Amino acid sequence: MAPEKSGLYYPNMIARIYIEALEDVMGKNGLNAILNLAGLQHLIDNPPPDNLEREFDFADFSALNAALEEMYGPRGGRGLALRGGRAAFAQGLKNFGALAGVGDLAFKVLPLQAKLKMGIPAMAAIFTNFSDQESVVEEHDDHFVYIIKKCPVCWGRTADKPICHAAVGLLQEGLRWVSGGHEFRVVETKCHAVGDEFCEFVIYKEPIG
Repeated sequence: MAPEKSGLYYPNMIARIYIEALEDVMGKNGLNAILNLAGLQHLIDNPPPDNLEREFDFADFSALNAALEEMYGPRGGRGLALRGGRAAFAQGLKNFGALAGVGDLAFKVLPLQAKLKMGIPAMAAIFTNFSDQESVVEEHDDHFVYIIKKCPVCWGRTADKPICHAAVGLLQEGLRWVSGGHEFRVVETKCHAVGDEFCEFVIYKEPIG
């Protein structure tokens, strides 16, 4: 089921964090069924090593997300991918490089918009620096646009609407972390799987509620 290998890689640690997050969300049996369906049986009881070597192919990451949708349907798969993305950020990605200082007092006392202005590019920098996923952030009046130029979530897939739900969940939780607990609306407006050049996510500056 996995698409042809991409030759583009996540570090093992990011893939491991996501797989562990999925296990938390759906249980061990659920995860094993997904790994089987994705053609990644070799990862059952054998997650990627906990290191920063770029060895986890984007095609395999995409296959994981496609398997979620195949097993649970578009709606169920979307919910699980969102939760998996959020859990992945909460469990490990917040401790990466550029985000490590977000817990510091100096950052915590900044105004909300200053936190977003610093925090969203810091999230993008993690993926650009540690993986083959190139991420760019543009700021507009009332929103940011988070652009993924080589997207592992939908690599090799085709769809009639945006499907990078794991990325949405990861951004949502990342925003909650950098803002000190606020929720933000994140909408994927362009997706490579639909035929767009890049995957783009609109992040509205005003928190929800």
